[in-house]
Amino acid sequence: MLRLPEDKRLHFKAPFGVLYPDIRSILHNLAGKTIYTVGDVVTFNLVQSGIVPAIAIIDGQSMREPFIGPPGDFQRCYRARNPSGTLTSELLEVIQKAIEVPDTLIFVEGEEDLAVIPLVLAAPLGTIILYGQPGEGVVFCDVTPIAKQKAREMLSHFVEVVD
Repeated sequence: MLRLPEDKRLHFKAPFGVLYPDIRSILHNLAGKTIYTVGDVVTFNLVQSGIVPAIAIIDGQSMREPFIGPPGDFQRCYRARNPSGTLTSELLEVIQKAIEVPDTLIFVEGEEDLAVIPLVLAAPLGTIILYGQPGEGVVFCDVTPIAKQKAREMLSHFVEVVD
C-alpha cells in the first residue's frame, strides 16, 4: 500500500487540470471524448447531464457526508478498499481492470480522492478525467504526456507501507 505522508499533502491541494465552476461549464468540451470521473457529485451531475462516464470511481460520500445519488447504469461494478491518504494495490488493480473493459463503476470503501493519480497513469492519451474540487467546482484533466509526467511526480511523494 502507498501512503501519502501528512507533510506532502499540500502538494495535492492545487487542481490537477483546469478548474471550472460546475459541470455545465465543460459539457461542450466533452463531445466525442472518453470520460472518467472520480467523485460522487461529479459523477452524479455528469449522468444528470446525459453523459455516463466510461469509468466512475465513487465512495458514497461528499465532503465526508453520505451521498445517495444514482451514479448511472454500468455493466460492471468493482469494490476496492482504500483508506484515506492511501492508494492500495486493490484499488490500483480494479482501475486497471476498468481501463481494459470500460463501462465500469468502482465503489471505494474508504476514500477515492487520490484515485485520480493512478487513473491518469493508466488512462489512454486523450481521455478526460473529471473530479470535484470541494467548494470550488470541477477539475477537467486532459490525459496528455505532461499530465502523466505530473502524475508520476505526485506518486513519488508516496511511501510504501505494509498493509
